[in-house]
Amino acid sequence: MFLIYNGQSIQESELRLPLSNRAFQYNDGFFETIILKDGQVRFWQEHLERIKEAAAVLKIDLPAELLNNDFPEVVKKLAAQNKGGAFARIKLKVWRSGAGLYTPEQNQADWLLTAQPTQELAMAPISVDVCQSIRTIPSPFSSFKGINSPVYVLASQEKTERQLEDLILLSPLGHVAELTYSNIFWLKDNTLYTPALETGCLNGIMRRKLLRWATQTSFKMEEGLFVPQAIHEAELTFGGNVTGFRVINSLEGITLSVDSSLFERISQVLQ
Repeated sequence: MFLIYNGQSIQESELRLPLSNRAFQYNDGFFETIILKDGQVRFWQEHLERIKEAAAVLKIDLPAELLNNDFPEVVKKLAAQNKGGAFARIKLKVWRSGAGLYTPEQNQADWLLTAQPTQELAMAPISVDVCQSIRTIPSPFSSFKGINSPVYVLASQEKTERQLEDLILLSPLGHVAELTYSNIFWLKDNTLYTPALETGCLNGIMRRKLLRWATQTSFKMEEGLFVPQAIHEAELTFGGNVTGFRVINSLEGITLSVDSSLFERISQVLQ
């Protein structure tokens, strides 16, 4: 597989990272998952917005290559090299370069871009339950994808052990935060609901898209603190990330309403 490391195209076998690497030593960085579909990078402006936000929080200076308007072309070329020109999963990892202990020696960034062929998200509705083993950890870092992700790892382990399709993660105060793989949304009375960022949920690309979309349509948008029982009264509940939407038709063993016409309207955001 071909990679791009600090702007240079190399084979995966050529990648060498020092023991002092700050991503390895201190999780001092972030990553971004991007989808390329039909040869086009989806939602690049939203991704770039979150990349800048993450770098600002961590006080990492982004390299010019990542901010260049031609960067999506770099992504497309790498995907084609790895036989994923039609549909690919792209991962951009950014971390603080240099050594040092907790105190960094510098704020410049190292970065790594990977691209692998992938498949369309399965569209069948899913059943979910509430995660029991772990809760989110709200912080200045929880709104973007940090290299250190034990919350999602432990929740995904529980999902596997309980043989469930997904789990709802709660905040420390017991409010709905997100799913293990995406943000969560529900519709009721022409209002689109989603958990507030203070629950520790990811400020996902699709979350951003839906918030903006709602302001341009007849839907109202409400970000807030909700208990799981609030979802039971929804007309439509779904998870969403850059790979697409998945309808949720059951929560805690209780069948949920699925308004297909509403789902068709929401799916316009993916166009």
